[in-house]
Amino acid sequence: MAKKTFIVTGAYGGIGKAICEILAQDHNRQIILAGRNEKALNTTVEEIKAKTNNPAIQGYVVDFSSRRSIENFAAQLKDQPVDVLINNHATGPQKREVNEDGIELQFATNVLGYVWMTNALENNLKRCAPHARIVNVASYWAGGLDIDDLEFKRRSYTTDAAYQQAKQANRMLTLAYAEKYLHDGITVNVCHPGDSNTKLSNSMGFGGHETPEQSARTPVYLATSDDVAKITGKYFRDCKVQNDSFMKDRELVQKLYDICQKY
Repeated sequence: MAKKTFIVTGAYGGIGKAICEILAQDHNRQIILAGRNEKALNTTVEEIKAKTNNPAIQGYVVDFSSRRSIENFAAQLKDQPVDVLINNHATGPQKREVNEDGIELQFATNVLGYVWMTNALENNLKRCAPHARIVNVASYWAGGLDIDDLEFKRRSYTTDAAYQQAKQANRMLTLAYAEKYLHDGITVNVCHPGDSNTKLSNSMGFGGHETPEQSARTPVYLATSDDVAKITGKYFRDCKVQNDSFMKDRELVQKLYDICQKY
């Protein structure tokens, strides 16, 4: 049996690492971990190999705030089929920062990073149609998107406001991509993972009452379960479809998608 290939971004953080560990327990899966910190990435790769006895674990250094870095990562994979892409990475700087191209860092990483990963790996995913999946990790803690000031150039920047906007954008863009790939054999869904105590949650003043493994449950479900094989364009929490008010404004969804494609 050919191994299924899963790509997990933000793979050495609390939830990302748990996702990878759960997926790697099935030795018919190859897990590609992507993250920015090479030392943390390599350590996590070796830990998961040792814990699961699955040798098919690889790590790639990727800066998710950089379109160039993401496209370079995709180029290294060339024509390799990708069954599942889990966009899980996120950042939460305390003050407004910009990436190498002058784009506000949370928007670049938490929103455009998902867009660029999806675009760059589109052909890899299509090679696994009609069973390819994209899972976007967002949050129930979302809102406040300002389509005219996505980079906080006019608004006062706070970590929380930028993060909530990014998670709203993740949910909206999931619908846009689900409709784009409707006839390409790629499903696209989004979820709130859970509330675990992570570096990111701490940066915004939160703790968390769940273990990373509990928080990984819904992303793994969307990545692997036959229950959702034919479902696309939906928002999940606790492995169940939830109503998503952000997806209802189709005009705003399309406008956001169009803006993101121009970066």
